[in-house]
Amino acid sequence: MIWIKRFLILALIALIALQFVRSERNNGGYESLEPFLTETKPSEQVAAILKTACYDCHSNQTRYPWYAEVAPVSFWLHDHIEEGKHHLNFSAWERYSAKQKDKKLDELAKEVSDGEMPLDSYTLIHRDAVLTPAETTALLDWAKAARLNYSLKADRPQ
Repeated sequence: MIWIKRFLILALIALIALQFVRSERNNGGYESLEPFLTETKPSEQVAAILKTACYDCHSNQTRYPWYAEVAPVSFWLHDHIEEGKHHLNFSAWERYSAKQKDKKLDELAKEVSDGEMPLDSYTLIHRDAVLTPAETTALLDWAKAARLNYSLKADRPQ
């Protein structure tokens, strides 16, 4: 019984000490979303969906909740955001080639239509990011239309 008490005291001390170690914030530059928005031309509805359900993890414009200040959650959030931006970063849209943009939009459509995005772990806390069937359809229709521009450019010889 005494070893359990010692373990719990050590765990508490470690948790308190961990609060003094800060994870990085998602400020990978202040690149604007304007190139992405200008090129893909989402409707107001789709732009709102992207802001609510996508940008926190897939852009340099993360809205941090209060619990992002609490370790070890802060470290998990940082890793989660970095992983999301690795796959798709709307803030870095102008760095992608036409072929990459086409592929990114195709992957976005597949993830959304399969119900893989937004992640359940995200929508559990961000209830406003749960997509309705109408929002899903609007997002998929927009992605399909936006892809046309890039798939035509990607098919042309350079």
